[in-house]
Amino acid sequence: MTWIDGRYEENLIITTIEQGMNWAKQSSIWPMTFGLACCAIEMMATGASRYDLDRFGAGAFRATPRQADLMIVAGTVTYKMASRVRRLYEQMPDPKYVIAMGACTVGGGPYFKYGYHVVKGVDLVVPVDVYVPGCPPRPEALLEGIMRIQDKIKSRRIGRGAQQVVPVPHHTGYVQIPQFKPMTSENTLSS
Repeated sequence: MTWIDGRYEENLIITTIEQGMNWAKQSSIWPMTFGLACCAIEMMATGASRYDLDRFGAGAFRATPRQADLMIVAGTVTYKMASRVRRLYEQMPDPKYVIAMGACTVGGGPYFKYGYHVVKGVDLVVPVDVYVPGCPPRPEALLEGIMRIQDKIKSRRIGRGAQQVVPVPHHTGYVQIPQFKPMTSENTLSS
């Protein structure tokens, strides 16, 4: 006889409303169909029958940002496309999550050094929650990224006193010109 015998009736589960809501949210992620380049083929393969994204509760890809809560940015983000990515992100309802999929999305990829038209990471445009590296990443890597998003949703706090922390990109992507002060006796080293 264990310590739980006789204390609870059959088919009774005790939990909090917060845990129940987080379980429902993590089990019903709706990603947005948003592929920019070759990584989108791997994203489509993840949603196909071989890898079965539906078993994670994230198989219903939506065509509109107003019905999606996960943006998977898959492919090269150019400066021309960056404003559209930001607009779609802002149209998504809260809470919203972003996965950066592929080397071009994460940091510019092979275009990083000489590509004047490529954004050096989508985190300069939208706040990214999970990075999935690779060129292109395998569907298993995207599944791992979705599981990391589910872990983030599971640990989310709801209710009074819980503040929603919105990640903000840590850099702007623009080079700041250093401000030089003229030499005066106040800012020189005294010997």
